[in-house]
Amino acid sequence: MNVKETVAKYQDYLIEMRRWFHQHPETSQEEYETSKKIKEELTKMGVEWRPCGMETGVLATIKGAKPGKTVLLRADIDALPVKENTGLEFASLNEGKSHACGHDCHISTLLTAAKVLNDHKDELCGTVKLAFQPAEEVGLGAKAMIAEGALDGVDGAFGIHVWSDLPSGKVSLSAGPRMAAAEEFQVWVHGKQGHGSAPHQCIDAPYITSAMIVALQEAVSREMDPFDPVVVTVGKIEAGERWNVVGGEGYFEGTIRYYSKKVDEIIDPIVERICKGVASAYRATVDCKFNKILGPTINDPAMTEVCQEATRKALGDDALVDFGAVTGGEDFSFYADKVPAAFAFVGVGNEACGAVWPQHSDKFRVDEDAIINSVALYVSVAMEHNAQ
Repeated sequence: MNVKETVAKYQDYLIEMRRWFHQHPETSQEEYETSKKIKEELTKMGVEWRPCGMETGVLATIKGAKPGKTVLLRADIDALPVKENTGLEFASLNEGKSHACGHDCHISTLLTAAKVLNDHKDELCGTVKLAFQPAEEVGLGAKAMIAEGALDGVDGAFGIHVWSDLPSGKVSLSAGPRMAAAEEFQVWVHGKQGHGSAPHQCIDAPYITSAMIVALQEAVSREMDPFDPVVVTVGKIEAGERWNVVGGEGYFEGTIRYYSKKVDEIIDPIVERICKGVASAYRATVDCKFNKILGPTINDPAMTEVCQEATRKALGDDALVDFGAVTGGEDFSFYADKVPAAFAFVGVGNEACGAVWPQHSDKFRVDEDAIINSVALYVSVAMEHNAQ
């Protein structure tokens, strides 16, 4: 099969599906109409599917005519609680919700790939599982699908994310860390409230809270390997009650991002030790809570090599570009923890059509002509992997 020429014949279907999903965005764990549409389209194709993962996940299966391996192709289906401000004629019809991360592209390209693979299953080796996964934005969907058997019998997994920082026609697909772990932390500071004119009678929680936040930034620069990136960001602070009162309580929360298992093991104890040390120095007490939402997405070298070859066959030798790891998180990491996996960024950036805004922006848009490349990748990876 000439993948590029073959998938080009499905362009009209792809655009029709993409625009439907774009107009009907649904946020995490609420993707009911999205799921219904996916099931309807798979049924029309004659592709077998079953519910898998929460109430909205869908797992489809296509069996090739030839013996071979089994690969899982994954697309996330949830939108964001972001009001769209793109001016597109097919903009979101659901107030306050939009596909500002490009998951509409993921759904439509995997559906189109299902159509291609099903139409050409006489050329297909092994089995292809297609995971239409809910709740990626909250880090819950992949775990739910895995728990319900999505990876049973799977030899490898492949995922795609359209990416506005990459020019149209280019693909980033490298071995090793690709996206960061995402962790939430919360810190409660307990001091002693009193009159603003007599701080010596108090334990100043707002001041101690600010001292902790400064100290945490020093932890990254002085305790972590500079060749193993870590980000500690405090996104919310609450402290104090009134202009002439020394606050007795403080609170802050934030996120930690990193790429390695080594950092995963040591960063929480470091944050807690610093907070407790600062609190002790100023006679306060502190409580810390950590929530590891998802781990780093790390591409398996052998699986990556297979997918790189599939990319060259589908899109040409010059499609692959070197693009660094991203500090955003992805729950595709849970699949990669279980089976050899690879995750690709597909370029959809194009100034000529206004595709210049970053993911999660209310103005985010993609070069619609470029998303056919994702279809080609899904199809080519399925063909290349299963024939190995």
